[in-house]
Amino acid sequence: MRARECCGIVAINSKSSIAKKIFFGLKVIQHRGQEAAGIAVAKDMKITCVKSSGLVHEVFDKDTLERLEGNVGIGHVRYSTTGVKTADEAHPITATTSNGDIAICHNGEFVNAERVALEKKLSGYEGETDTEILARILVKELDTTSDPTRAISRTLSKLRGAYSLAILVGDRLFAARDPHGIRPLCLGRMKEGHVVASETPILDLLEAEFIRDLKPGEIVEVGNDLAKSFEMARPEHTGHCMFEYVYFSRPDNLLDGRLVYDVRKRIGQILARENETNADLVVPVPDSGRAHAAGFADESGLPLVEGLIKNRFVERTFILPEQREREIGVLLKLNPIRSLVEDKKIVLVDDSIIRGTTMKKIVNILKKAGTGKVHVRVGCPPIRHPCYLGIDMKTRDQFVANDRSVEEIREEIGADSLAYVSLEGLVEAIDYPKEELCLGCLTGEYPVEIDGEKLRRRERLEDFTEKG
Repeated sequence: MRARECCGIVAINSKSSIAKKIFFGLKVIQHRGQEAAGIAVAKDMKITCVKSSGLVHEVFDKDTLERLEGNVGIGHVRYSTTGVKTADEAHPITATTSNGDIAICHNGEFVNAERVALEKKLSGYEGETDTEILARILVKELDTTSDPTRAISRTLSKLRGAYSLAILVGDRLFAARDPHGIRPLCLGRMKEGHVVASETPILDLLEAEFIRDLKPGEIVEVGNDLAKSFEMARPEHTGHCMFEYVYFSRPDNLLDGRLVYDVRKRIGQILARENETNADLVVPVPDSGRAHAAGFADESGLPLVEGLIKNRFVERTFILPEQREREIGVLLKLNPIRSLVEDKKIVLVDDSIIRGTTMKKIVNILKKAGTGKVHVRVGCPPIRHPCYLGIDMKTRDQFVANDRSVEEIREEIGADSLAYVSLEGLVEAIDYPKEELCLGCLTGEYPVEIDGEKLRRRERLEDFTEKG
């Protein structure tokens, strides 16, 4: 099993039509969500939205894109972490207010959405996603003010969790990032406008100049000529998601000033330094372990060999809904080059192990190919705790590391040896102070208050007063 992240965002305000640009941008971040896709565009204060289950190219064709007329719009790819998996819950979420139509794309998760819905007496909210609850609160706020920025700020001050947001209010585009900076969002400048995106490779595709990442706790109104910034309150420390660096983001993504590939390579170097291994070859698990393996090979002096070949026409196995389908997906996706691995002692490097079933299958594939020994090395410490902030890892019993020692995990996956990068090594590689990272799934301490879990520090978001 792979961890699943909820979504990715593209938003553009331009002097020319933008539906096709958003479409191509969503293709770049298809890896962030393969369950559903959607685009909403605004024209003459009216919003037109097309969304459905499926991959980006399955939801949109030439005719559909041509019907999406407008110079400002937002797009989304989704994997759900709340609600049920239906096309109706695909993003953008749309609604009507006294300020005009609105549309919302959300990457992340609110941990107190249902409680706020009860407090605000939002009748009939049961079964709604946290984004739908956000939309209903925003509608109420927009009905009380003509200032969308203030309405958005007031709405977000009531909600706690992780989020990057793109919001259309009529033909005005807004973007926001949570006060801890848990989920990514960056701003770029095109020839005819501005773009907001979950990852910087979208900017490269659109030939946009990277301006900067949105600051934690920032709301930006994105015009075609300029971008206006508004600061919400934010706590003393951030909580950047370590898993964005370890796995989710593309390796060519520039995230908060760090090239993800470089971080992963440093993880591999530290992993090798911490775990000297008697082996002949380093073999990456494609594609997730490739950068980590390159670092391991550099540090250890062992040759890096592509001993596993990936079938490029099989979707990521973590996205398959049933466990049996995921297991078959591993066999469809990977095949060993027998002549390279036969009778060799190999270091098999991957970014992380969640349930352990995928790694167990890969080890078995290599053993059947005649590999002498398989030493598994992992670029993330054991995951033992749930994520409540946008990753689909909700219960402890789904983790192979839950109540198991490293030796017991080794036995479960069938490896000859197993070692993880240390927590200190991971923090060193990401190059943030430990208190600036969200390490909740590793340590059980979270940067935001979650019922029944340990708060990393005593800070509460509601202790901070609204600014602006």
